[in-house]
Amino acid sequence: MAFFSFFNRSDNKQDNTVHQAEQQTLEQGLVKSKTSLLSRIGHAIAGKSTVDDEVLDNLEEALIASDVGVETTLQIIERLQTRVKKDKYVSTNELNALLVDEICQMLAATKHTAITQPLETGNPYVVMVVGVNGVGKTTTIGKLAWQYKQAGKSVYLGAADTFRAAAVEQLCIWGERVGVPVIKQQQGSDPASVAFDTLQSAKANQADVVLIDTAGRLHNKVNLMHELTKIKQVMQKVIPDAPHEVLLVLDGSTGQNAFEQARQFAAATQITSLAITKLDGTAKGGVVIGISNEMQIPVRYIGLGEQMTDLQLFQPEAFVKSILGLA
Repeated sequence: MAFFSFFNRSDNKQDNTVHQAEQQTLEQGLVKSKTSLLSRIGHAIAGKSTVDDEVLDNLEEALIASDVGVETTLQIIERLQTRVKKDKYVSTNELNALLVDEICQMLAATKHTAITQPLETGNPYVVMVVGVNGVGKTTTIGKLAWQYKQAGKSVYLGAADTFRAAAVEQLCIWGERVGVPVIKQQQGSDPASVAFDTLQSAKANQADVVLIDTAGRLHNKVNLMHELTKIKQVMQKVIPDAPHEVLLVLDGSTGQNAFEQARQFAAATQITSLAITKLDGTAKGGVVIGISNEMQIPVRYIGLGEQMTDLQLFQPEAFVKSILGLA
C-alpha cells in the first residue's frame, strides 16, 4: 500500500515488492509483542480443546497483561462470548482467527488512513504535531517529511518547539537529511510566531505540506492548551482553516502511560490522529488496539524502527494478524 492516498504506483511488480517489504518490516517490528501475546494465549488455552468460560477468563487476563487495556479487553471478551454462544462450538485452534475477526470489526468504526493532501484551495496542508518529550515526535516529523518528498511533494518544517534548543537542532538535522527547509527562530521565541513565519514562507513558495513541531511538555494542561490554541489562531491568520491535522505522537513502549498521555492531550486540544512509535523495541504492541478503540481517534502511523521506511500506515487487519501470528 502506498504511504499516501494521493500517491499511486503504476508498476504492479514494484507495488508488490514494496508491499512485501512493508509486511516484513511489520512482522519484524512486532516480534516481541507477538511472542509475548501468543505465549499468554497459549497459557490461557492450555489443556483445553474448546473455548469456554475458563478460557475466556484466562484470555481476558492475557489481553490486559499485553496492554490492550481493560475497557477494550472487556469489549473483545464480550464479542467472543456472543460468537461462541452463536456458533455453539469453537475450538481453541480457531481462537486466534476469531480474535482477528472480532478485533478488526471493533476497530472498523474508526477510519485509519494516511494524512491526505493537496487542498482544493491551493494552500499547503498543515499538520501540527504534538506529544511529550522523548516519544519520537521530531523523528516522526522527519520520516513524514521524507515520505511526502518521496511522493513528489514540497515540504516545509516549522521548529515551533522553542522551549529546548536541542529540539530545534534535531529538526534542522532532519531537514538537512531529508532536504527540506526548516523555519526557525532563537530559543525562547514565541512558538506561534515561528508557526506564522513557516506558513507564510510555505504559502509564498507554493509548498504542498507544512509540518509544525511543538513543545513536548505536559506539566500543566491549562498552559499547554493556551499555547496550542494560540499557535492555531496565529496560523489561521495565514491559512484560515489551519491546522488541517493535529497529530499526537505516543511512545508505544510506555504501555498504559501512553493511554494517559492520549487522554491528557485530548483534553487540552482537539487531536485528529495518532502516531504510535517505538513498537519494535517493546512487547506492549497491544496498546495500539486499546488506544485506537478507546480514544476513537484514528491511528494514522506506527513506528517500527529507525529507518525512514519504518514509519508505516496503520492497517488494522495486517497489524492484528501480525501480532497474533496469522500474517
